[in-house]
Amino acid sequence: MGQMPREDMVTDTASGAAAGRIIRARDLSRYLDDFEVGDRYEHWPGRTITDADNIQFSLLTMNRHPAHCDAHYAAGTEFGKPLVNSALTLAIVVGMTVDDVSANAIANLGWEEIKLTAPVFPGDTVYARSEVLAVRESRSRPGQGIVTTRTEGFKADGTVFLTFVRHSLVPRRPA
Repeated sequence: MGQMPREDMVTDTASGAAAGRIIRARDLSRYLDDFEVGDRYEHWPGRTITDADNIQFSLLTMNRHPAHCDAHYAAGTEFGKPLVNSALTLAIVVGMTVDDVSANAIANLGWEEIKLTAPVFPGDTVYARSEVLAVRESRSRPGQGIVTTRTEGFKADGTVFLTFVRHSLVPRRPA
């Protein structure tokens, strides 16, 4: 299946006037050439995490810890209520970065320095932001390079609950 050509302008057929740009989701992500050290991305939209999200993810991934899926048990913990599974918060935050960082990536090469700095509870709305730390050509794969980003997940009240550094293999823009 070939890639559809990008349409930069739409013409209003009634008047013949330009009606605006069409930007498809696949056009939003960046190629290696588009990244610059110091660039910052505010990922949008946010995501409100529900009880159902938390319980389903926890049980799907075999994490039966009662702090995630037993409200009675969780009420007796220091948090007093269920905690969102930290693997779910990581997955959501990584997902939020895809449009800006990795929709064109060939592969994720790894995550490091994953830090969980505050609890997340069902009902919390989470957001993410990333900063480009490094961009370099691949030494073994011509036409590709490695982009290193640092991402923060934060709650609607501004509390940072998660940080990580990610390395992505990204191609140069096609000719």
